[in-house]
Amino acid sequence: MAKTGFLSSPDNYAVFLNDLKQRIRQAQVKAALAVNQELLLLYWQVGKEILERQQLEGWGAKIIDRLAKDLKQEFPDINGFSRSNLKYMRLFAQSYLEEQISQGVLGQIPWYHNIALLEKLKASEERVWYAQKAIENGWSRNVLVMQIESDLYRRQGGAITNFAQTLPQPQSDLAQNLIKDPYNFNFLTLQEGAQERELERALVDHIRDFLLELGVGFAFLGSQYSIQVDGKEYRLDLLFYHVQLRCYIVIDLKMTEFEPEFTGKMNFYVSAVDDLLRHPQDQPTIGLILCKSKSKTTAEYALRNLSTPIGVSTHRLPKQLKDNLPSIEQLEIELEAIALELSCEKQPDTE
Repeated sequence: MAKTGFLSSPDNYAVFLNDLKQRIRQAQVKAALAVNQELLLLYWQVGKEILERQQLEGWGAKIIDRLAKDLKQEFPDINGFSRSNLKYMRLFAQSYLEEQISQGVLGQIPWYHNIALLEKLKASEERVWYAQKAIENGWSRNVLVMQIESDLYRRQGGAITNFAQTLPQPQSDLAQNLIKDPYNFNFLTLQEGAQERELERALVDHIRDFLLELGVGFAFLGSQYSIQVDGKEYRLDLLFYHVQLRCYIVIDLKMTEFEPEFTGKMNFYVSAVDDLLRHPQDQPTIGLILCKSKSKTTAEYALRNLSTPIGVSTHRLPKQLKDNLPSIEQLEIELEAIALELSCEKQPDTE
């Protein structure tokens, strides 16, 4: 009877199995975090002992070489006590209090993430900030290093936005944290004399790197994304959906300094996406204008009374590209030529 009852309720079994899977995964994560924290505490204690012995008993730098050799002989299968690693342990203990490891975010990231922080940064508050971001976003060590080298700490929040006035909490905080100034496009390799449309095309070609620069949660929906309003076609430079914010994000690329009229165009795009694409359960669409440079006051005035959430940030192009981009006048001539060419193609053949 029990067997028959079990077979007659597969839905109950599926719920039971999924619950067990979730518990097992949670236990695995907790165990991994506990092991990692214990290892980091051990490394901190080893580093602390080395520091104290060198200070109190006058042991020189060669003690590290001797320790590495003796520990390798005693624990041949363990790779964590090399000469260089012991030096990092000493710096680790020199840089932090034990409580920062046992109770703080530094104890929640892997050892080689901590090494990257020690190598790349001097200020303790910056190290803690990047460690927290690494946990929040699930950064690998390589991504962590990339974000440090692109100076995310100082760029974060540098963009001018009206999110605090137009987006509900906590969405405004999360949206603000994802907007940086400037966005680094140093991964781009464009030919000399590249036109504005080539920047957008190159971003698409390097979309993985662009998404890393944007941050976690962006799903790419398309470039030159077509929307129809009153029978007329408009194209969005880049369209994303953000899975954490639960909203569409429209990006407009500009190769010029920010102008107030850019917000009017972006307001139109965001309103159209809200009406044409947004699901009733989605959050309000966000617009991001990336331009060559901006005046803080001009951007603030342009956004002040808008009810549409829009951010204005700048982009940093590779050095070999920056000086070779055409002027706005050249771009206008090029765009006019393209428009003329397209209009000629649409005309019927009279021959």
